[in-house]
Amino acid sequence: MNMNRDNQVVFSNELLSNIFNSVSAHIAVLDEKGVIIETNQAWKSFSMANGLPEDFNFNQLNYLGVCEAASDEGIKDARAVASGIRQVINKEIDEFLYDYPCHSPERSRWFYMRAVLMADEGPLRVIISHEDITQLKLAQEALKENQKQLEDKNQSLSELNTALKVLIRQREEDKAEMEKKFLANVKTLILPYISRLKEGRLGEKDKTLVNIIDDHLKDIISPLMRNIKNADIMLTPQEIQVASLVKDGKNTSEIADILFVSEATISFHRKNLRVKLGLKNRQMNLRSFLLSMS
Repeated sequence: MNMNRDNQVVFSNELLSNIFNSVSAHIAVLDEKGVIIETNQAWKSFSMANGLPEDFNFNQLNYLGVCEAASDEGIKDARAVASGIRQVINKEIDEFLYDYPCHSPERSRWFYMRAVLMADEGPLRVIISHEDITQLKLAQEALKENQKQLEDKNQSLSELNTALKVLIRQREEDKAEMEKKFLANVKTLILPYISRLKEGRLGEKDKTLVNIIDDHLKDIISPLMRNIKNADIMLTPQEIQVASLVKDGKNTSEIADILFVSEATISFHRKNLRVKLGLKNRQMNLRSFLLSMS
């Protein structure tokens, strides 16, 4: 019975040792003073890869002392680690976590350090583990760079969008100004001569040609008069008055009373408004059209 129990203990210790030396994290066990009492194979292999001799003995080396004595560029991280481990030893915190850079001349590296008390009834022991998180850090940095590039692109697109809006607004303003000038020129430079031709003594063929020119010109300018400001340019003062009253919902009789003219005159102006505005469809309501132009 005792031999079986001894064999189980040996097997258990051997299994624990194999597990301890198989994990990828660099592990060291410290006593209550911060002195190293055991390290795993990953710790030793990392130390040798970074210049320490193969037979270097970590036992009895004060890990806290090494951290607190640091004076190179990693002093800030070393002091933070020492402080965190002391808090764990003093049972001020249950666990200390810290990630830090540990770059070599060949490549950039980052590690994740964890310090916890060993769950044991015996003397106080602290387990220190360092895990290589370089790939995670590189992925995070790549993600940040991608995010920055996306933000830069979004900013560029936003600026481009603003510039396009300015250009479109300017184009619309230029277009409106050009339409106003065109209509004003048609009114002052062309229509008076067409009216004089129509009033003159023309043969039937010439009258037909003048009427065709007049009709086609109205077809050209009517789409440009969909805006009330453009329409006002082409309308006579009295037509503007009539259009305003029609838009307000007044009928022919009411408008005639307001303007002190006959209903026939108002009907004549309404007919001219429809012609100038290109309302050839009799079913199209003049007031509705004028309201749509506002």
